[in-house]
Amino acid sequence: MIYVPSRMGQLNRRALLRQLQKLGVASRAELAKSLGMSQPTAGKIVDELIEVDVLEEVALPLPDAGEHDGGEAVVSQLGRPGRRLRLNESRAKFLGIQLGVKTTTLAGLTLGVADADHWPVAFDLAEHTSAPAKVWEKKLHAAAKALETENFLGVLLSVPGVVDEVANRILFSPNIHWTEEIDLAAIVRRVWDAPVLLVQEERALALGHQLTNPDCEDFLLVDFGEGVGGAVIVEGKPLANALPISGEIGHTPVPGNLRPCGCGAVGCMETLVSRRGLLESFASGQPDRDHSWAGLGEQISRHGIPAWLAQALDAAAAAIAGALNVVGLRRVVITGSLTELPPMVMAHLSRAVLNGAMWARFGQVECISAPRRRTAGLVAVGIDRLVVPDQKQNHFNTPKESPPKNSKLVSKQFTTK
Repeated sequence: MIYVPSRMGQLNRRALLRQLQKLGVASRAELAKSLGMSQPTAGKIVDELIEVDVLEEVALPLPDAGEHDGGEAVVSQLGRPGRRLRLNESRAKFLGIQLGVKTTTLAGLTLGVADADHWPVAFDLAEHTSAPAKVWEKKLHAAAKALETENFLGVLLSVPGVVDEVANRILFSPNIHWTEEIDLAAIVRRVWDAPVLLVQEERALALGHQLTNPDCEDFLLVDFGEGVGGAVIVEGKPLANALPISGEIGHTPVPGNLRPCGCGAVGCMETLVSRRGLLESFASGQPDRDHSWAGLGEQISRHGIPAWLAQALDAAAAAIAGALNVVGLRRVVITGSLTELPPMVMAHLSRAVLNGAMWARFGQVECISAPRRRTAGLVAVGIDRLVVPDQKQNHFNTPKESPPKNSKLVSKQFTTK
């Protein structure tokens, strides 16, 4: 964990890191100017972060002598090549874990923003595994051996359901109930001796989208997959909630829907438009056809959107439009399985959302599809809570350690057990 000597120093570091996340690469002078910070202050922060391997310098090639730009010759500069800064991309600083209903995936994550999610290590749990927590821990130990990097600043665990990130606990997980009664962080710490942060998966996706699209500061993200969940970003930050629950849009009841949901209710919207729900409807309507996800896509491409799918999409759109009307947003970002189907599916959903969104009567409402950027969101949480943590709040169950007095900066890394 990295400690800072003062709250002002901490805030300056956070601001500088967030700015570099947006810019990708920048010089010391560019960072200072963009933040309204003095160059000596920015330079001191940069030097400290380079010392603990959070930032790295990259050399920029100089133009060749005689090279032309706009018709005029460019004279090569003398001296060393220019050097700029970026978040460390040379080696993994965090371990990312994505917990799914059946599959768990792992990846070493650098501090730089990746172009796309990549999870090189994965393992499955059988659907009716007895003692799933013990089996999961055993497979986690095996997965640890497959990862090349062993030293991490922390482990970032993306989990579904109702998550109390302050207490580092899953309170309720409709599709993975076994996680509700165990201490997932403690299990992970038995494999890696490192701080562990549980991050609600939709929040990670929303933070990742905002980080990779810095101009998109206000939006509702809705992810369709094993379930349906959402997260709200306002002014570039997750919407603050009084309770550790938000974005449970998939559990909006749909009149006439009699399907039981993993949450214990009947008729939740996600039972219709989750991946499983869509395949269930597809199979019941076409008993003699290929009932795979690819088969569904082919059927839509050939024959258009069937009535059952149109009704399911309309139900999802009504819930999304209701959320926009309540929170006061005009942009929806859709990720996940619906974006994998033919474009006419997203087009239908978008039209239905606009029909129900009040702001569409006065201005523009956007409904766009985007790739999942879970790893970027996890890294954003890791930087915010482990690299430059808020010392005034104890957000997570991380090891209770006090910074050495008068220290400039302290970095601690942890290893696989």
